[in-house]
Amino acid sequence: MSANLPYVASPGSIKSALEKIRNAATPSRVTGDFVETVLQIKGGTGKNIPPFLKRIGLVASDGSPTDLYRRFRNPATGGTAIAEAIKHGYKDLSQANEYFYRLSDKDLLALIVQVTGVEAENRAAALTLSSIKTLKGFANFEAIETGEASSERVAPSAESSTAQSLPLPRQAYQADSRVGLNLSYTINLNLPATADQAVFNAIFRSLKEHLLSTND
Repeated sequence: MSANLPYVASPGSIKSALEKIRNAATPSRVTGDFVETVLQIKGGTGKNIPPFLKRIGLVASDGSPTDLYRRFRNPATGGTAIAEAIKHGYKDLSQANEYFYRLSDKDLLALIVQVTGVEAENRAAALTLSSIKTLKGFANFEAIETGEASSERVAPSAESSTAQSLPLPRQAYQADSRVGLNLSYTINLNLPATADQAVFNAIFRSLKEHLLSTND
């Protein structure tokens, strides 16, 4: 079955839309009114933007901005967000060639013709190529290729990524046999940033021997 790849009749409007999305506040829904009034892309050109953004995953089917949309607005994650949007919107190309975005214009156009089944001179194929090239101007595929996209999506500090609060079982302690006073405690551990299971085994073994043992 031939693929139906996303494109717009004026690929330059993609660049205008993305640049303005970065500066505009995130709306509750990306509508034609938002594109025309806030993004200042008028007429039929503007009306093509919301459907296109839905096809590449920046906007949900109900018009609400997705996580990719929000990540794109963050300069630290925007490049990877658009790279993921390209992979999502053009998954048929990705299935034919995982690294389709690295192809030359000639080879990428040939791949578009291959997966869509249109003739080589078809205008839609040329517009699809131009739309992809415009998106690539905002994309950073390096994190995806090196498997670091997930770490870019959520980037906690070193301390917050390794520190864990570990509540220990409460143990009653009677300060004086003549006074009915019971005390309890909770210990928080900051675990080291390591994948070595032996380190954790040693920590908890020491914890058990020195803190959790019951003295008669």
